[in-house]
Amino acid sequence: MHIVLVEPEIPQNTGTIGRLAAATASPLHLVGKLGFSLEDRYLKRAGLDYWPFVDLYTHDNFADFLTEVEPSALLGFSTHAQRSYTQANFEHGDALIFGSETKGLSAEIKSQIEPLWHIPMPGTGVRSLNLANAVSIVLYEGLRQLDVV
Repeated sequence: MHIVLVEPEIPQNTGTIGRLAAATASPLHLVGKLGFSLEDRYLKRAGLDYWPFVDLYTHDNFADFLTEVEPSALLGFSTHAQRSYTQANFEHGDALIFGSETKGLSAEIKSQIEPLWHIPMPGTGVRSLNLANAVSIVLYEGLRQLDVV
């Protein structure tokens, strides 16, 4: 499965997700304007010495990602979605699409993905999970369904 981060802002999150991508042999796609440089020391520190093992791609925008990758399905994740990620059926070649830490996915991208999925949070007072945690939760559910882990 493809991990897709649209306009990520926090280098430590992307570094941690890069480490996850390397550990699971999942391609990591960074789409649009990044809130940091790919040379950022925080990005490198979070990913430790695993960056050589990350199958990393950058795309100028979401349309370019779709054209260049042609994923089998688009699974978008949003705190505002109604369906739990546990109800999704994951397939090889799917794109797991996550928005930026502060803005989430744009309305334009959301309009291209139906349905959207969320991670249930039964606690109160928390708007969302950390991006790296959310990607981990969803990716491992997909890998579980595909009998990869």
